[in-house]
Amino acid sequence: MKLAGKNGLVLGASRGIGLATARALAARGVRLALTWYDWPEASEKMAEEFRTLEGDHLVARVDLRRPAEVEELARRMKEAFGNLHLLVNNIERGGMPVVHGSYQRQVNRRQWQREMETTLRAKWLVFEQCLPLLRAAEQAAVVNISSIAGMVGRSGPAGLLFNDGYAAANRGVSSFTETWARLGAPSVRVNEIMLGIIETRHGPGTRGWDLLTPGQKKELLDHTLLGRTGTTRDVVRAILFLLQDADFMTGTVIRLDGGYVLGADRVPPMPPGVV
Repeated sequence: MKLAGKNGLVLGASRGIGLATARALAARGVRLALTWYDWPEASEKMAEEFRTLEGDHLVARVDLRRPAEVEELARRMKEAFGNLHLLVNNIERGGMPVVHGSYQRQVNRRQWQREMETTLRAKWLVFEQCLPLLRAAEQAAVVNISSIAGMVGRSGPAGLLFNDGYAAANRGVSSFTETWARLGAPSVRVNEIMLGIIETRHGPGTRGWDLLTPGQKKELLDHTLLGRTGTTRDVVRAILFLLQDADFMTGTVIRLDGGYVLGADRVPPMPPGVV
């Protein structure tokens, strides 16, 4: 897919992965709808940045957990764009055990629900409303952003960063990816990037990472085969691959974790044998 002249929606565009993705797509000539909800200062800077760019981008504050607001977003995109070629489904809320502690704490009485509503249900609401716009395009692609929390849960070194509800929600995203790939075929491709420890996403630059001890950070890096955390650039390159180069790929999950999931089991030396 050639990106220039296409229409796209990037969720969570005010900072981190969403902002980096939006910048990369805009630089390639994509006209964008960009959503934000939290982080008003960062969101205002993002909105001002995209107002100065060519492309007539649409920036909107939307609570993606609310069906009526998602429906209104889809209506505005249909009015402004007519169709949608790209959807980067980058929305989540993950409570970190090292930050929030137990769900039993009074301050966390709605934390589980927030994680489920934002990480899982909001993705579904957005896709449901965007599917007619995606089908209206001759060729379209969706990228769901998820986490290896759906595989490892609250275990191992990452158990300090992945909460139970967040992990369960991310396990569900892969089910969506497969169902939506079937629904969208043949014109709408749907794939997923399952992230490990990434800067601004459980890694450096987050409150949770800063609360870890040097020993706990070392355990996480030792558990990662490549020995480092990921960058937003790593993620953006993977997103661009799925959008513009992976024309024969749908319903697939790419794990972008530096080998964290594999890291606990090393390959032993080959025994000499006895025969």
